[in-house]
Amino acid sequence: MAKRFEHSVTLDRDGRMLADGSGALTTAESWTAEHLVLAGLLRCTLASLEFFAESQGVQARGGGAADGVVTRREDDGRFAFVEIECGLDVELEPRPEDQRLEKLLDSAEWGCFIAASLTVKPRYEWRVNGEVVPR
Repeated sequence: MAKRFEHSVTLDRDGRMLADGSGALTTAESWTAEHLVLAGLLRCTLASLEFFAESQGVQARGGGAADGVVTRREDDGRFAFVEIECGLDVELEPRPEDQRLEKLLDSAEWGCFIAASLTVKPRYEWRVNGEVVPR
């Protein structure tokens, strides 16, 4: 049987959110559900990178920026993300050799279940230790 991860969020009338019953988060009114999806994609991709890096004896940390476009999809007429760009700026210590780095970044993208849950495939841009990694 596959490993199962369960998550719950509550949202009260004042906009305060609780993750699994604790850890209150209040966002400014300018934060939409779409912004939270993009933030989730960033956090998930970084967590995935950290997981796969750790298995190779590499320490990973970083941040990023994500942009998305929501409009009607041509195939079903529903509003949805149709484009997502995810730029990550990370530090890896030690920095893997080029081929191992490519596989590590592929694994980080593959391992993010938020990205796997989207109908649109995010386009990633990676900056590792200050250098853009061509993909």
